[in-house]
Amino acid sequence: MAAPRTATAEAVPPPRLWDPLVRLTHWGIAFVVLANGLVNKGGSLVHVSLGWAVMALLLSRLVWGVLGPYEARFSAFPPNPVAAARHLGQLISGRVRRYPSHNPAGALAIYAFWTLLAAVIVTGLVLTGGATPMQVAADKAAVASGDWSALIREDEGDEGDSPLREVAEEAHEVASNLLLVLAALHVAGVFVEGRAMRRNLVAPMLFGERRR
Repeated sequence: MAAPRTATAEAVPPPRLWDPLVRLTHWGIAFVVLANGLVNKGGSLVHVSLGWAVMALLLSRLVWGVLGPYEARFSAFPPNPVAAARHLGQLISGRVRRYPSHNPAGALAIYAFWTLLAAVIVTGLVLTGGATPMQVAADKAAVASGDWSALIREDEGDEGDSPLREVAEEAHEVASNLLLVLAALHVAGVFVEGRAMRRNLVAPMLFGERRR
């Protein structure tokens, strides 16, 4: 009996369609990052709601990196700076190797993106005191009805945690801006690599590619 074939970059072609959870988390996170980049009012109900939504999406993707299909698992695209540099060299020369999951340069970008996203989420929780969207909505409704106790509690918390909040606020802003820069680089990378490979790299993340 022949030995089973190992899933290598040569043996397994790139996915023609990513699984539903990978697609959901990918586009969901992209939407939230872009939306919160445009919604600059920190602490607003929309901002906080999007923050909790992206936390759920990120946690789901991280769990799926362990339990999901082969191409979605962390083991399929481990962070490897040497391989990433080699891949960029191949991209410049026009001889791009195909991978069964994310290419090494894309993998590094993904881990960097997730790290920055986690930093934004954690610092956001610090800045809001871990308030859920329901609590934020209740506080705003109380203020609208003339009950200022919610604002008084917030001010007292700000005075007590001033140094921590200052650091968290600075880190939150820096990480958020870096996320937008990394997202722009990701879009540019997808375009360049798609041209080099003569393949639509966006289609597998949407509805899949038709087999020729």
